[in-house]
Amino acid sequence: MKTKTTKEQLELIKKAKGHDPDAFTTLMQSYMKDMYRTAVAIVMNDADAADAIGDTILACWEKLETLKNNAYFKTWMIRILINNCYDIRRQKERLTSMDDYEETAVTDESNLEFKELLSILDERYRIPMLLYYGQGYKIKEIAELLHIPISTVQTRLDRGRHKLKAYYQTERNDHHEKR
Repeated sequence: MKTKTTKEQLELIKKAKGHDPDAFTTLMQSYMKDMYRTAVAIVMNDADAADAIGDTILACWEKLETLKNNAYFKTWMIRILINNCYDIRRQKERLTSMDDYEETAVTDESNLEFKELLSILDERYRIPMLLYYGQGYKIKEIAELLHIPISTVQTRLDRGRHKLKAYYQTERNDHHEKR
């Protein structure tokens, strides 16, 4: 779940803005799981997720002084990550066919079920669902991150839930028919 920026995190951000590499490294490590989940939900493979995360870390270090409100560091960082993921996807789409691109990402066991669940959804539903349920962002924050209206986020969350429900009902019915 997303938590408010703690005093410790705010202090790390302040130190990082003062070009303290240790503080910046600690800060980025504290958000690594959230960055990974977000990146994989968009690019759908570990290699591209790692590239997007690397690009994001570099961009955050280089542009940290542009962050106006330290309390919004995570939102600012995730927005940079999302943009980097979309850049990587656009580059990949120019170079490969979608069949080659849709490879399965390797992940740890704890994320496997969540990732499989999200993989059945179209991206327009997957990203808001990940940000809302996987990382605890509020609907307003998701709207800001994705540059879409709040009502669109609400609709996508609702439709995503309905698609998952329909999927599981179909799976359950198929399972019972096979018995």
